Amino acid sequence: MQIIPIHISKEIELGDDLSELITNSVEVKDNDILVIAQKVISKQEGRIVNLSSVFPSLLAKGISSQYKKNPQIVELILSESKKIVRMYDGIIIVETKAGFICANAGIDESNVKNGYATLLPEDSDSSAKKIKNEILKKTGHVVSVIISDTFGRPFRMGQTNCAIGISGIKPILDYAGTEDNFGNIMRVTAIAIADEICGCAELVMGKTTKCPVVIIRNYEYQKDSSSIRELIRLEKEDLFR
Repeated sequence: MQIIPIHISKEIELGDDLSELITNSVEVKDNDILVIAQKVISKQEGRIVNLSSVFPSLLAKGISSQYKKNPQIVELILSESKKIVRMYDGIIIVETKAGFICANAGIDESNVKNGYATLLPEDSDSSAKKIKNEILKKTGHVVSVIISDTFGRPFRMGQTNCAIGISGIKPILDYAGTEDNFGNIMRVTAIAIADEICGCAELVMGKTTKCPVVIIRNYEYQKDSSSIRELIRLEKEDLFR
């Protein structure tokens, strides 16, 4: 298996052709998996907000005062969320409109101009599918695309990259019903390969290397028209909500 970084020096802006930038930087091949950082998708789709244009509500002002956070950021968190899951020591964990449980609704002030923040894509599956189709049209090669973002994890220190949008790849490798090396039937083992691929890509992506896209090549995976929702645990099955 190969992990191939794609360095793009251009600062991504609204309307840029990401598929063109990718195919001009590297030769893609059939069955490649392209892992693309959420930040460049958000920039290309115009999901950037000038904080001076955000007017905090009374609720946002109250939370920001209690948790020492920028009230404009808190207002954006509230507007991008279905509900607040936990608030503690300046940390706001929410359920986003797409169903992700994450800090600050994925809103980020890094790698953008001062006074601005990026929001998560409105529909990351659609973003991934669009790039997949554009690359097929430009090159004739069938690839799969994963949109990745950095999430924290309960019970573990540090952060890791996770999939927030997919196209062309089944995100879970389910071993249920197969035998292990001792002939035992596995019943609940399901590997979140989309997340593992994102973690693999992060090893070369970094945060300051201008490498927003990574190709994973020669990895065997199941092609599928799945949605990222297959990776989201239902609340009724979540022991901690």
